[in-house]
Amino acid sequence: MKRGTTFGVLGLALTLGSTVWAQQKLDRTSLPIAEPKRPTYSELDARNAKPPPRFEVKAPKGAPNVVIVLIDDIGFGGPSTFGGPIRTPTMDQLAQSGLRLNNFHTTALCSPTRNALKTGRNHHTVNTGSIMETATAFPGNTGQNPNSVAPLAEMLRLNGYSTGAFGKWHETAPWETSVSGPYDRWPTHQGFDKFYGFIGGETDQWYPLIYDGVIKVDPPKMKNYHFTVDMTNQAINWVKAQQSMTPDKPFFVYFATGAVHAPHHVPKEWADKYKGQFDKGWDQVRAETIERQKKLGVIPASTQLAPRPTDIQAWDSLPADQRRLFARQAEIFAGFLEQTDYEIGRFKQALDDIGVMDNTLFIYIAGDNGTSAEGGFVGMYNEMTYFNGVAEKVEDLIPLIDKWGGPETFPHMSAGWAVAFDTPFKWTKQVASDFGGTRNGAVIHWPKGIKEKGGLRSQFSHVIDIAPTILEAASLPQPKSVNGTVQTPIEGTSLLYAFNDPKAAERHKTQYFEMFGNRAVYDNGWIARTIHRAPWQTTNLPPLTSDVWELYDVRSDFSLTKNLATEQPAKLKQMQALFMKEAQKYHVLPIDDRTIERTNPTLAGRPDVLGTRTSLTLYEGMQGMLENTFMNIKNRSSKITADLDIPTGGANGAILSQGGRFGGWSLYMKDGKPAYTYNFLGLARYTIAAPQALAAGKATVVLDFVYDGGGLGKGGKATLYVNGKAVADGRVEKTQPNIFSADETADVGIDNQTPVAEGIGIGADTRFTGKINSIVLEVK
Repeated sequence: MKRGTTFGVLGLALTLGSTVWAQQKLDRTSLPIAEPKRPTYSELDARNAKPPPRFEVKAPKGAPNVVIVLIDDIGFGGPSTFGGPIRTPTMDQLAQSGLRLNNFHTTALCSPTRNALKTGRNHHTVNTGSIMETATAFPGNTGQNPNSVAPLAEMLRLNGYSTGAFGKWHETAPWETSVSGPYDRWPTHQGFDKFYGFIGGETDQWYPLIYDGVIKVDPPKMKNYHFTVDMTNQAINWVKAQQSMTPDKPFFVYFATGAVHAPHHVPKEWADKYKGQFDKGWDQVRAETIERQKKLGVIPASTQLAPRPTDIQAWDSLPADQRRLFARQAEIFAGFLEQTDYEIGRFKQALDDIGVMDNTLFIYIAGDNGTSAEGGFVGMYNEMTYFNGVAEKVEDLIPLIDKWGGPETFPHMSAGWAVAFDTPFKWTKQVASDFGGTRNGAVIHWPKGIKEKGGLRSQFSHVIDIAPTILEAASLPQPKSVNGTVQTPIEGTSLLYAFNDPKAAERHKTQYFEMFGNRAVYDNGWIARTIHRAPWQTTNLPPLTSDVWELYDVRSDFSLTKNLATEQPAKLKQMQALFMKEAQKYHVLPIDDRTIERTNPTLAGRPDVLGTRTSLTLYEGMQGMLENTFMNIKNRSSKITADLDIPTGGANGAILSQGGRFGGWSLYMKDGKPAYTYNFLGLARYTIAAPQALAAGKATVVLDFVYDGGGLGKGGKATLYVNGKAVADGRVEKTQPNIFSADETADVGIDNQTPVAEGIGIGADTRFTGKINSIVLEVK
C-alpha cells in the first residue's frame, strides 16, 4: 500500500473515531460528567493527524438562567405583593408578569430553610434541624451537610452553568469557620464559583463581616455604605462580566439578603417614608391587611383573621410612649424591606439591560420563615440582649428613637409587629406548626416558560420543591451520584407541572414540619399540629409528651382558626401517627426543644475547635475569628499576656479584642497607655487604664480577670500589669453569659468592624502601631 493511501485510511479512521467520540451522549446522572475515552494514535507527525473535538460540558440547549432571591425574616403579611402594608414594587412587577404562589412554605427558621432550598431535601436530611449555632450530636441536627445531598449549585455548575452567591450564607457548621477549615461547606465548595457575603446568620449592615470566597475583605469605601447596596453592586458586576465573556453560558445567581433580619439597619430616608403610617398600631394593621389580601385574591374571601397570641397586648391598651416607640420600630422595619426590594429591582434592571430576562427563571421568595418575634415584647436597642437573657426596658429605649436603625443601634422590633406582618396567621418565625412561621409569599417569573401573566397558584408547595423545579426547567435529570458519592434522592416535587395549568392536581401531598419542639404534618389538605413553645419562651418548657394537638382542614380554613380535633379524633390520631412516621424517616427524632442552651457546644454535644484547651497562643495577622472558633472566656477567669515591642514615640491601637460596639472586650493602648475595656451589651463599659505611657522597647502587658463565680453572667476584678507590676485594677460588675456577637470577631492587632472601646477610632484606625510578638490567652 502506498504511503499516501495509508495516511488517507488512518485519517478517515481517526475522523470517524473523533466524530463518534464527540457525539457520545452525555450521562448527566453521574456528576461530574465522565470524559470520553481518549483516542490513541500511531501517527508520528501531528501534521498528518487530526485531533478529536474538544470535550466541554455545556448546559442543555435553551436552559434558562436562574435567579433565586431570598429575603430574610419577612412573613406572608408584610409585602404589598401579598396584601401587606410595606411597598415592594419590584416583587409586584414580577408578580404582574408572572405567578404568585400563596401556598408556599418554608421551615420556620434561617439555616434549615436555606439548606432545604439549596438541596431539594428536607432540612433534617441535610442535618440542619435548626440553625448552625444550635447543632447537636444527633443525626438530622449535626450541622454538617452530608456529601450524599449535593446542593443545586453544584449540580448546575457541573452541568455547564456559571454560579454566584451573594449575601447571607448561614449554612456552614460553626466549628468549620476558622482558618483551619475544612472549607467543604463554604459557598465556593458548595457549587458556587463566586461568593460575596457573610458566612453567619446576621451582620451589621453598616459595618459587615464580608468574605470574598474564603478571604475576609473590608467593605469598599463608598458614601453612605450599606451592605445590601454593596452586595447588589457585586451581583450586578459579576453577572454582567459573566455574560460579557460567555453570553451562551447560563448563570445561576443566589441573591440572599441579610435584610430584613435584625439588626434593622436602614438609611433614615427609607424609614421616614413610613412616618406616621404605623401609628394606628398592629391590631388595625392586621385588620386592614386581611382585607387587602382578600381584595387581591391571595387569600380566600372566607378567611378569618387568627387571634393574636395572648401574650401580645392590644395596641389600644398600651401607654402613649410605648405606642410612639413601637410605631417607629415598624417604620424602620418597613423602610428596611422597601429598600431591600429596591435593590432587588436594581439587580433585575441590570438583567433587563443586558437582555437576558426573557429566559431567566426568576424566583423571588419573601422570607426564609415568618417575621421574627425575637425582639421580645418591647423591641431591642441591641439584639444581643435577647441571646444573653437581658430584658430591655421601654424607658431605656425611648431616648434612642431618633437613632433607631442607625449605626449606633443593633435593633429589633416588638413581637406585636411580627404577628402583624404574618397576617392572617397567629404565630411567627420559629413556630413551624403555624403558617405564620412557614407560609411565605413567593413569585416566579419566566417569560419563556410561563404563559400566564399575573396568575395565582395555590397548590401546596415547599422550599424543597425549588431545586427539582429548576432542574426540570433546565432539562436536567436529578443526579444519582455527585463527586463520587451516591445521592439521597431529592425529596421535593417539581412545580413545573403547575406553571401553565392553574388547576393542576396538587403533587406535593405530604410534608412534616418541626422546629424546637413545634411540630406539624400536612397531608392532602389536612394539617395536625401542636404549639409547644412561643418564640419568646426559652425556659420552663412543658414536656413534649404533654403537648396538645390540633386538627385543621386547610382547604376551607386558610388561617387555621377552626380546630376540628374534638370533632374528628380518629383523623387526628391518624395524622399524629403520620407525623411520627415521617419524623422517623427524615431523622427528626429525637426532638430537642432547647434554644439558648444549645448555643453552648458542650451542652449541645457538637464539636468545638478548641475543645478542652485552656490556653491559646495568638500572633499578628490573626483576625476575623468568629466566636465559635475562639477561646470561650465567658463565665470564668481569664488571663491575657501580650509580648510587645513599643516603638519610639509610643504605640496606640487594639492589641486583642473580641466583639464590638454592642458587646465585647478589648486590651488596647490609647495615648501610649495600656487599657482594658469590658463592654456589657453596649449598655455599660468598664475600663481600667495604666496611669503612664509605655517607654520604647520590649514590654509585657498582662490583663488578669478573676471571675466572681456563683452563676452565669457575674462580674469580676480586672488587674492590669506592665512588666510584672500591677498598674491598675477595677471592677467589671456584670458580663455577658452566652454570646458577644453573631458577626463581630476576635482580632489581633486591630478591632475590626465596630470597636469595643470608645475613643480609639474605627476599623483600620484601631490598628496597633507597635509590634505584637505573641499573645497568650488563658482561661481557668
